[in-house]
Parts: sequence; structure tokens; C-alpha cells
Amino acid sequence: MNDTKKPGTPKDSHYAKLRRTFRDQKAGGAPAFRPKRPLPPGENAPDGLVRLYGLHTVRAALDNPRRKIRRMLITRNAAERLEIADLGALPFATEVVEPKEIDKITGTDAVHQGVLIEAEPLKSKALSALGDSPLILVLDQVTDPHNVGAIMRSAVAFGAGALITTQRHSPHESGVLAKSASGALEHIDLIEVRNLADALGELHEAGFQTIGLDSEGPAELEKSFAGDKLALVLGAEGKGLRQKTRETVTALARLDMPGAIHSLNVSNAAAVSLYAARKFLG
Repeated sequence: MNDTKKPGTPKDSHYAKLRRTFRDQKAGGAPAFRPKRPLPPGENAPDGLVRLYGLHTVRAALDNPRRKIRRMLITRNAAERLEIADLGALPFATEVVEPKEIDKITGTDAVHQGVLIEAEPLKSKALSALGDSPLILVLDQVTDPHNVGAIMRSAVAFGAGALITTQRHSPHESGVLAKSASGALEHIDLIEVRNLADALGELHEAGFQTIGLDSEGPAELEKSFAGDKLALVLGAEGKGLRQKTRETVTALARLDMPGAIHSLNVSNAAAVSLYAARKFLG
């Protein structure tokens, strides 16, 4: 048998398959494969409701007594993974579906893991309702829901008592935000304020030291901590903290990064800062 293939080369490589496919298409034959087109998200949730999806997100919502769920779509596999023995016993409408039915709602880019709920959004709390936690996070117009969700996850992991955001230029509760938070949305108080500078002033009156994270801050973060109540203030990617915020915080500080890159994604900066603050507070 005459085999001219080079030694060590697979007989049917990926590139060989592609060449055959393009040759077949050029000759008018059927292609060897047809990649599926991504399915875009369907219609929005009914008025007044949000759609949340993913195993961690939905499990946390089910366990949250403050969360009012109106409907659930779930696959049998997801029901088993969530350990829901009797779907009929849930206090809201539940429908067992195939994954493609959820794809039609979320779009195929969303990792729904076979479960979706429609629920009322959680109500934002007032700043006056801030609990006695010694550690909180403040976001100065961070708009990316992926970042805000990841920040929520870190905030819950490190025991922050609340996340303060502005009413404008901040993402509303959504499936993307909740999925990025991986359940943390249900475990932290979200406080929305109209004027961030005024809110920082109220935090000062409540005994908080407010530290604005800035890559050009005059001091290292760990050397800036003082007192027994800390509020870490982070700005949006690119523009960072607004000038009024910079003028209002107790101190501006930077993360000590000896490497060639001197800035981090805001969600990563939040995680590092929370770790340092928690170590200081003990």
C-alpha cells in the first residue's frame, strides 16, 4: 500500500476535514457540517419581573424568603441537581421543559444550566437602613453588570454588609448580573443613593472611613486603614472615580502592584481590597 502521508501526521486531521468540506461546498455538494446560529434572547420578562437563571442563582433565590418567585422553567436534570423532589409542592407555577425551551427565552449565549425563574426584583434599601457591618462597598457609576455581579460575589465572600450604588449609571437587577454574582445577589443588602457625595458624608457621620481606590493614590491601601469601620469606594473602569468622589472620600489609596501592569479589572481590585480590609478588621 502506497501511503504518502508524512510520518507522525494524523490520517484525518482537522484541516483535512475542512479542506474536504470547502471542496464539497464548491462542487455544490452538501457541507460536512453546518454550525448552528446563536439564538438571541427572546421577549423581555413580563412587566415588573426579572428573569434569573443558573443553578447557583436559582438555588439562592429559592432559599431567600424575601424573593417572590412567580414562575419557573426547569429541566428534569436541573431539578435533580437542585434536589427538588416535588416540583408540584413549590408555591409558584412550575413547568418541566427541554433546554431548548429556555434557550428561546435567554438566548443560547446564556449559561442557564436548565433552570430559569421569573421573579419580582429585590427592593433596594435606604442608607438609613444600613446595618452594623464594619465593612461595606461603594461603587461610583460602575455600569457593567458582569463586573457588578462579580463584585457582589466577592463582597459576600468577605463578609461585606452592603453594596452602595448610584440610582443612575448603575445596572439594574438582571439575569446577567445575578448569574455573575452566582447567588450573592440574595445575600447582600443593595442600597441605591441619588447623590454619592452626600451618601459618603452620611457614612462619615456614621463613623466610616471611606477609602477611594485609585491606581495613582498617594499611599498603599494597607497603610491607609484606620478605625473600625471601612467603606471601600471603587470607580468605573477607564474613568475611575469621579472628581467629586475623589474630593469627598477620607483617603485615596492604591493597591501595591510591583509587576509591569499597575491596574486591575474593577472586580479583581474589589476582591483584593476586600481581602486586605478584612485582614485589618480581624
